[in-house]
Amino acid sequence: MPLCNSDQSSALLQFKNSFSISNDSSLSDFCEEYGMAYYPKMNYWKNGTDCCGWDGITCDKMTSHVIGIDLSCSGLQGPIHPNSTIFSLRHLQKLNLGHNNFNYSTIPSKFGWFANMTHLNLTYSSIAGEVPSQISHLSKLVSLDLSWNSNMRIEMPSLKRLIQNLTHLNELFLDWVEMPLVSPASFKNLSSSLTSLSLQYCGLKGRFPDNIFHLPNLQLLDVRYNYNLTGSLPNYNWSSPLKSLRLSKTEFPINLPNLISNLKSLKELYLRGCNFIGSYPTLLPNLTQITSLDLSQNNFGGQIPWSLLNFERLTYLDLSYNNFIGQLPDPSSNKSSNCQLESLDLRYNSLNGTLPSWVYTIPSLRYLNLDYNQLTGYIGEFQHNALVVLGLSNNKLHGPLPMSISKLVRLRGLYISFNNLSGHFPWKNLQFLDLRSNLLQGPLPLPPLNMIPPCLGNLSDSLIDLDLQNNHLNGTIPTTFSKGNYLRSLKLNGNQLEGSLPRSLVNCKELEVLDVGNNKINDTFPRWLETLPELRVLVLRSNNFHGIIGNPKTKISFPNLRIIDLSHNEFHGLLPANFFKHLKAMMNMNANKGELKYMGDRYYQDSVTMAMKGIFIEIVKIQTLFTTIDFSNNSFKGEIPNSIGKLWSLKGLNFSHNNLTGHLPPSLGNLTNIEWLDLSSNKLTGEIPMQLADLTSLAILNLSENSLVGPIPQGKQFNTFTNESFNGNLGLCGFPLTKTCGDDKGQQPQTTSTIQEDDFEFENGFHWKVVLLGYGCGFMFGLGMGYLVFSLGRPKWLVNMVYGEQRNKVRRSKKNARGRVG
Repeated sequence: MPLCNSDQSSALLQFKNSFSISNDSSLSDFCEEYGMAYYPKMNYWKNGTDCCGWDGITCDKMTSHVIGIDLSCSGLQGPIHPNSTIFSLRHLQKLNLGHNNFNYSTIPSKFGWFANMTHLNLTYSSIAGEVPSQISHLSKLVSLDLSWNSNMRIEMPSLKRLIQNLTHLNELFLDWVEMPLVSPASFKNLSSSLTSLSLQYCGLKGRFPDNIFHLPNLQLLDVRYNYNLTGSLPNYNWSSPLKSLRLSKTEFPINLPNLISNLKSLKELYLRGCNFIGSYPTLLPNLTQITSLDLSQNNFGGQIPWSLLNFERLTYLDLSYNNFIGQLPDPSSNKSSNCQLESLDLRYNSLNGTLPSWVYTIPSLRYLNLDYNQLTGYIGEFQHNALVVLGLSNNKLHGPLPMSISKLVRLRGLYISFNNLSGHFPWKNLQFLDLRSNLLQGPLPLPPLNMIPPCLGNLSDSLIDLDLQNNHLNGTIPTTFSKGNYLRSLKLNGNQLEGSLPRSLVNCKELEVLDVGNNKINDTFPRWLETLPELRVLVLRSNNFHGIIGNPKTKISFPNLRIIDLSHNEFHGLLPANFFKHLKAMMNMNANKGELKYMGDRYYQDSVTMAMKGIFIEIVKIQTLFTTIDFSNNSFKGEIPNSIGKLWSLKGLNFSHNNLTGHLPPSLGNLTNIEWLDLSSNKLTGEIPMQLADLTSLAILNLSENSLVGPIPQGKQFNTFTNESFNGNLGLCGFPLTKTCGDDKGQQPQTTSTIQEDDFEFENGFHWKVVLLGYGCGFMFGLGMGYLVFSLGRPKWLVNMVYGEQRNKVRRSKKNARGRVG
């Protein structure tokens, strides 16, 4: 067999040298999730050796031309240069560069030079920009995979040429490639040899071509999460070899009995949040052929007919976000002795009873999520170590944490919040950890880099989200966070932690959320956190923070900060005008406009508890455009700086219970998105600026207990506020106060938009009148809050609120909630 020639070796070595090789441990986990081994193959390419023997290289046995390169999961990092030496390998037939990081570089047009190429794979490779039309020159392509590059897009002309020229195509994967201006009809002329078509999350709109369902060789069709995509499934004479049909979150009308009866070869069925027509069944007997089934978010109810599911075949089952009741089955009732389940998701139902023994004994089970049910009893001991994610939050479980959790070496996500669990922390290589609201005690065991307890392993190197809120943790926060860690969210709210905030948090360059509220931390304002480029949420509420924020000449820059809560501390001095001048994320009112994007979308979605008009409400998902400032209950003095008026996207502002003086700045009238404003209990003087009357989104206003004078602005939003908004300002006059101004004839009558005098009033000062009025002006407090997604739960919460029952936590709505994983 001839050796690899020197030109090819040189080209490959130059290609190697154009990248750095990442040794990121998280890449190894990521590749493992997709059934691949992380292996930096190019590390073993050596000059002077036969390149045909190098890892990832395949050569033609007769000519020794390089015909195959597989560098998937090889840790490549850096852009693919347009003049890369790889394009000199003209005999290349197969190229797989998937699961690497090409730094959002574009696909060079020279990919079109590979005239003999049959397989091209760039999935999960951080490629950006437009798909070049030259890809359509690869007329011999059998498989094209550009999926999961969310910054890549394809335009209509390029797509049409690609489909017209690639007549031998068997596999086409374009998931997450943006094509919002592409007509679904463009796919009508796909090759009849096509076996797999995957187009999820592409932004397709309109009618999907009917003929695709009749392609004679099509086995996989995935158009999930194209929310405005519709079409018609064949009702009869549908002879198809389809094995996998994935229509979740589309507008296809689904006749489930007809679909199942037609598709005899079907093994995988994904119908999450679909539009069912005809009868609304729970499950059907002939679903026993299915190996993967997703019927989540469909309002199915009743008992789950476990006996009609074949657990000797079923590997994936998702029935979450429905209304199923009853208990998990006994092993003998469903023949689960040979159970092959790898993923079971039943969260957000009303299942009760205890956890059956088979939950702990299935050797293949990797993902188990039973969050938000009514399960009781203890958590037993797991017999196998395959689990990657375990979710048992918001149930009624009690007792100690099982010792076996510490032996789950593959566990990456552990969610057991809102139970009555006790005992010691089970940590290993966790990335997502939620232990909120249990009975855990003892010192906080977050491991520092150089003092890692043996039982905790290398947690700080792998952890992404840590949520230990509302336990009984004491002691101090460990002082050393490792450099290069991946911590994105640290939430320690509601414990008894003391000491200062560790300066080593500056090593957490990925940190987006820091919540240490409601502890006993004694420190000055952590200005040094401004070095964290991704910090979006900072909650220091109810601690012993003290001192000034910064002198008037101090530049403090938190450009991405969207939520800051410094309330109930001992801060003093002037409000930091320069601090507000550099809150750039609060100045862009068009950011993400029209898009429901949340912090942590695509992994663990963040939550935060906010104080709004005396009520603490947990926002279970934080939309990225939500911005709020709370500096209340401190000792700030001086005037409200004019720079506040530049924070155009601000939704809520609370400076109450301080020692602020001076006039209300007219620049407050620039806050056109503001929905609640509380400046009460200060020493503010002067008149209320007329500009505030133009704030049409303002639903809650509290200016009480100041020294304001003059007439209250009339009309628009000010006609909706009650006396409580202005009480304690002896110099104010005009509606809604009984004190008139000059020639006023008395209190003006309520307009038709207000409520009668028998409005409900709560002990905390919050009025039902304000609730309903808020609906009209955008806030929809307690009823909608479109941009917030509250934890509302069943209508009982509303009844309890109306009749004065205090609630610190409000359960999350099943209908609106979204999952953390999957």
